[in-house]
Amino acid sequence: MPTWNPDTIAAIASSDDLHVSPFRADGVTYGTPTWVWSVVVDGDLYVRAYNGRNSRWYRSAIEQGAGRISAAGTEHDVTFEAVGPDLNSRIDAAYETKYAGSQYLPPMLQDGPTSATVRISPRS
Repeated sequence: MPTWNPDTIAAIASSDDLHVSPFRADGVTYGTPTWVWSVVVDGDLYVRAYNGRNSRWYRSAIEQGAGRISAAGTEHDVTFEAVGPDLNSRIDAAYETKYAGSQYLPPMLQDGPTSATVRISPRS
C-alpha cells in the first residue's frame, strides 16, 4: 500500500478542509465533494462519517474503494478502506486533540461514526 509523502500528510494534518469524492457506481465519475473531519495517526489519514455507515459518501467509498480527496489546496487520487475497531482509541484521541472544544466532537466519538472510520491512502 502506498504511503503519504511526509510533507503532504503534514499539510493535510494541519488543515481542516478535507473533502472526499468517492467514485460513483460507474467507477469513473467522482461523487459530489463532501467535507469531513480528518486526522492523522502514525502517518495514516483517517476520516469518519458523521452519519455512520448510512452516509452516502461512506457507502460509495467502501463499495468503490477509490476516488479523490481535496485537502490543503491540492487534490489526490486515493483509495478508501474500512477500518475495524482496533485503532479507535488512537483515532478518538487524535479527534479529541484536533477538534477540542467543538460541539460536534462528542457525536464523532460515538458508535455510529466510529463504525464508519475509513483509512485514506494515496493511489499509485
